[in-house]
Amino acid sequence: MTLFQLLMVAIIQGVTEFLPVSSSGHLILLPTLTGTPDQGLAIDVAVHVGTLLAVILYFWADVRVAAHGLTRLARRKVDTQGAFLALCLVTATIPALIVGVVIKVTGLDEAMRSAAVIGWTMLIFGLVLYWADKRGPTERTAERWTITHAGIMGLAQCLALIPGTSRSGITITAARALGYEREGAAKLSMLMSIPVILASGAVLSIDVIAEANWAVMRDAVIAAAFAFLAALAALVLMMRLLKTVSFTPYVVYRVALGIGLLIWAYT
Repeated sequence: MTLFQLLMVAIIQGVTEFLPVSSSGHLILLPTLTGTPDQGLAIDVAVHVGTLLAVILYFWADVRVAAHGLTRLARRKVDTQGAFLALCLVTATIPALIVGVVIKVTGLDEAMRSAAVIGWTMLIFGLVLYWADKRGPTERTAERWTITHAGIMGLAQCLALIPGTSRSGITITAARALGYEREGAAKLSMLMSIPVILASGAVLSIDVIAEANWAVMRDAVIAAAFAFLAALAALVLMMRLLKTVSFTPYVVYRVALGIGLLIWAYT
């Protein structure tokens, strides 16, 4: 791939992974709308690694607490804040892993990679996000996360396996509907992304290793670096904007893109 193509893929993945606008939907549309070749599995894994490093760095304090808590949880002890956070993250991750395996085995993942599907999910789940964000005053903070709410958000996260839904978008929607304030909803969504990206990256890496060569590895490193920088910038910007701005700008973008894709797909 050319440097320009790597840059495009990395920036799109980095910016859209944590914004509620669907990174997978944008990456699927990129080759179709630009006429460029598909970036391939190795680059997909690389840009996900880049975004993973960005979210770990941004939420390092929470990640460190959860990591320490995971060792307590492994010994079946939920007696610290970190262990409880780790338990919530595990609870929120399991549904997506199960559904993801089913979709992969049945081949539904390939069947859903179309402009029409992305158009409908962009539009519908964008409107659902708007409803959840505007439904009323919400004051629950991320520190008040519960096992029940983690499970509900985990079930909602399964919908993100449909291209165009947006993993961050649907989990933020669920958190807002459950009463979490905007920054707390976004924080929980970002923390939930870490085990999901780790799991999906580990599965995809099996195929990548078998096909790896030096040229691909070089491109992957470049793409990961660009994706890391783009994702970190997007995270910083979104978390700052949420202090004063709602999710409406993202909803407007989703609705406009969804309508445009549906017109294009059906005509």
